[in-house]
Amino acid sequence: MIKAVNIHKTYGELEVLKGVDIEIKKGEVVSIVGASGAGKTTLLQILGTLDTPDKLKDTAIIINNTRVHELKDKAMARFRNEHIGFIFQFHQLLPEFTSLENVCIPAFIKNTSREKAEARARELLGFLGLSHRLDHKPGALSGGEQQRVAVARALMNNPDIVFADEPSGNLDSESAERLHNLFFELRDRFGQTFVIVTHNEDLANMADRKLVMVDGQIVNEEVESLQNS
Repeated sequence: MIKAVNIHKTYGELEVLKGVDIEIKKGEVVSIVGASGAGKTTLLQILGTLDTPDKLKDTAIIINNTRVHELKDKAMARFRNEHIGFIFQFHQLLPEFTSLENVCIPAFIKNTSREKAEARARELLGFLGLSHRLDHKPGALSGGEQQRVAVARALMNNPDIVFADEPSGNLDSESAERLHNLFFELRDRFGQTFVIVTHNEDLANMADRKLVMVDGQIVNEEVESLQNS
């Protein structure tokens, strides 16, 4: 599903990533943890094609057998829209649009018809318990409701992979727990792969694998089945 080899990222003289190798299987839920500044978000953005690694001869990012680091800008944007979903800490919903409209945006970018896009959005929002909030704008929603709208938007084009950056960092404990359980329910129902950067130990420990980053490198891996054996 995802294979990244020798990922480096440098900003000026600051080396943020120092040769990261990572492989993630289809249907896995993988958490990435570490102190602030360890490189977690930078790695997530590079894996998600929102940023690019340093150009080194043996660096590679392969998603679904596509060498995404070699794609041109338009092809990269199309690949991202069709295969990748994103969930951010602060939702990133457009305040002037309703829940239904926000969820439809990735489908409209893909040139999906309004009828088909809205049907899919209604299905997702219904699954997430928001059928009664379709016409509400973000300002009228609770933090947990906004994040569920963001989850629906991430799933709109049925992506292979969902990248989440501190998805519960702005939620109260009850809403965070519901969101954490939702990721695994979505994986089981729709087969998505989830890669989650988080400081929440409960969420990190629920994952199939927990990767620990220190100073721009992955230094440890914990497997859920081993933890519970």
